Amino acid sequence: MGTSGTRAEPDGATGADAPGSGERAVDGERAADAPADRPTTVAVGEPAAVRPVARPRRRRTVARVLALVAVVLLLLGAWLASRVWQAVTALQDARDLLGGVALETSVDAALDPALADDLADARAATSRAAAASTDPVWRAAEHLPWAGEQLAAVRVVADALDAVAGEVLPAVEDLRDLLGGAVRGPDGRVDVEALVPVVARVEQAAATASGAHADVAALDPDRLVGPLAGPVRTTQDALAGVDAALGPAGRTAGVLPAMLGVDGPRTYLVLALNTAELRAAGGIVGTLVAVRVEDGRVTLADRRTTRGLAGAGRLVLPLTAEESALWGDDLGRWVQNAVSTPDFPRTAELVVAHWARSGGGPVDGVLATDAVAVAGLVGATGPVPDPDGGDLGADRLATALLRDAYVAHPEPADSDDYFGAVVAGILDAVGAGAGDPRDLLAAGRDAVDERRLRVWSAHPDEQERLVATVAGGAFTSGPFADQPGIFLDDATQAKLGAYLTTGVTFRDARCTGPDPAVTAVLRLDYRPPVGIEGFPRYVTGTPGPDVPLGTLLTAVSVWSAQDGPPLVVTRDGAPATGSAAAADGRRVQRIASQLAPGQVQELAVDVPLRDGAVTLWTTPTLTQPGVATYRCG
Repeated sequence: MGTSGTRAEPDGATGADAPGSGERAVDGERAADAPADRPTTVAVGEPAAVRPVARPRRRRTVARVLALVAVVLLLLGAWLASRVWQAVTALQDARDLLGGVALETSVDAALDPALADDLADARAATSRAAAASTDPVWRAAEHLPWAGEQLAAVRVVADALDAVAGEVLPAVEDLRDLLGGAVRGPDGRVDVEALVPVVARVEQAAATASGAHADVAALDPDRLVGPLAGPVRTTQDALAGVDAALGPAGRTAGVLPAMLGVDGPRTYLVLALNTAELRAAGGIVGTLVAVRVEDGRVTLADRRTTRGLAGAGRLVLPLTAEESALWGDDLGRWVQNAVSTPDFPRTAELVVAHWARSGGGPVDGVLATDAVAVAGLVGATGPVPDPDGGDLGADRLATALLRDAYVAHPEPADSDDYFGAVVAGILDAVGAGAGDPRDLLAAGRDAVDERRLRVWSAHPDEQERLVATVAGGAFTSGPFADQPGIFLDDATQAKLGAYLTTGVTFRDARCTGPDPAVTAVLRLDYRPPVGIEGFPRYVTGTPGPDVPLGTLLTAVSVWSAQDGPPLVVTRDGAPATGSAAAADGRRVQRIASQLAPGQVQELAVDVPLRDGAVTLWTTPTLTQPGVATYRCG
C-alpha cells in the first residue's frame, strides 16, 4: 500500500502494450523503443493519457533557422566583398585615369582641354566607388569591430574623391570654358554677367573641397591596415592641396563681379612697387596709377609719381606708439614708406590718405604689385612699348625697370616717369584686350601665390573676404597669428637692391620633443657691377660716414608669431644684436646688415613648428617669393 510501485497489467498485457503507458521524463520515441518486459514507473494518481511532446520539432526548427542565417550571412558577406571590390577597383581606375597629374594639381589640370576626357572618366570611376560604399549592407558592416573602421575609411575616401571629381573639377572646367570663350571681347571688356554664375559655382566648389579635406583629415591612418593606410595618407595630402589651391579663390571669387563694376563704376589705385629699394612688402611705392573699371572695362584714369603728390613730408594719419617705435614718422609722412609695414590693409589706409590729400578723390580699393609680377603679366599680353624706343618683353622687363632706367635717366624725376610710362603701357594693353584670359589668370594666380600681388577694398564686405586670404596681405590684422616673418628694408636710400640675391632655406629640423622647431636661414648675396661706386648718387645713395659708396645697408626685422617669444637671430654663426620692439602682439628684433660688393651674409633664426609645419612670411625680392614653408616629413 505504498505511494508508488509496480502494477500488474490485466489480461497479461505488458506495460509496452498497455494503453496510455510511457515514461514522462523521456521523449515518446525513446519510450516506444523500450523492451516489452521493462517495468513502467507511473506516479500515483497520474492520468493514464500522456501529454504530447514538441521538443523534437523545436530542435528541427532551430536548426533550419541557423542554417538559413548562415546562408544569409554568407550571401551578405559575398555581397559586401563584391561591393568592396567594386569600390577599390573604381578608386584604382580613378587614380590611373588621373595618371601623372597629382590630385592637388588637378584644379590646374581641369583648365587643360586635353585632359577633359580623362577627367570625365575619373568622375565616373569615383561615382562608382561612392555608390558601392553607400550600400546599406556596407553601412551596417561599419558597426563591426575593427573591420568596420576599415570599411568606414574606404567610404569616407570614396565620398571625398567623388565630391572633388563630381563638383570641384566641373566648376573649374566651367571657368576654363568661360575664359576660353567670350568672357573677354576684342576690346578687352570682361563679360561680368557671364562671370556671375560661374563665380557662384567656384564658391560652392571651394566649400565642397574644404569639407572633403576635413572629412579625410579626420581619419587616423595608424588605425588602418597597411594597404589602406598609405592611400589614405596620400589622399589626405592631395585634398589638403586642393583645399589650399581652391580655398582662396572660393573666398575671393564672390567679390570679382562687383570689383569689375557689375553694380557700377569703380576706381582703384595701383601701386607699382620698386624692388630696387626694398621695403617689407616688396619695394618702395614708385608710381601710383588710378584705373577706372566699369561693367568689365578697364581704362587708365590718372598717373602720378610719388614726387607729384601734394603735401609730401607731412603726416597724413596718426600713428600708433608701436608704429612710431618701429618706423618713426616716416611711415605716415612719405607715401614711398607706406609699405614699410608688412600689413597691407594699413598700407592701403595710408596711401589712400596721401592720394586724397593730393586731390585724387575717393577710391574703391588699392592694389600693389612688383616688377616680377608685372613681367609675368607681360608674358601673357606680349611685349609692350619701351618709352626709350622698341619693345619690352617679359625676359628683360625687370632689368629695364630696376637697373637700366637709372643709368639712362639719372635724374629721379625722369626715372620715375619712365617707370610710370611702362606701367601705364601694360595697363593699356590689358584694357585693349591683349593676352589670353587663361594666361592672364595664371599670371595673376602666380603673383598672389608668391605674395607679389596684394589687394585691399574700401567696401567692408569685400575686405572681410580679402583679409582672410594671402591676397589681402594682412600679416598682422588677418588670420595669420601663428605665422612668423622676416622682412627687409633698405637703409641706404638707394637702388642697390636690384643687385641683391636673397633666398630662405630651412635646416636642422626638430620635429619631435616638447619644443619642435626648425632653423630658417636668410641668405643675402650682394653682387653689383664693377664700378658701382661711380653710378649716380640716386643709385648708390649715401650710406654714411666711413662707409664706402656702393655698400648696401639693410634693416632685417624678425617677427615672432603673435604672443610668441622673441626669436633669437645669429649672423654668420655669431649672435646678432639689434633693437627690440613689439607690434600687434608680436615681438620684433631688428638687425642691421652691411654688405660690401661681392659679400655674402647668412642670418639664421629658430622658428617654432606647429603641427610639424611653419609658414614664414618674408619680403618678395627679384629672386625669392614673399613666403617660405617647411613641413616635417
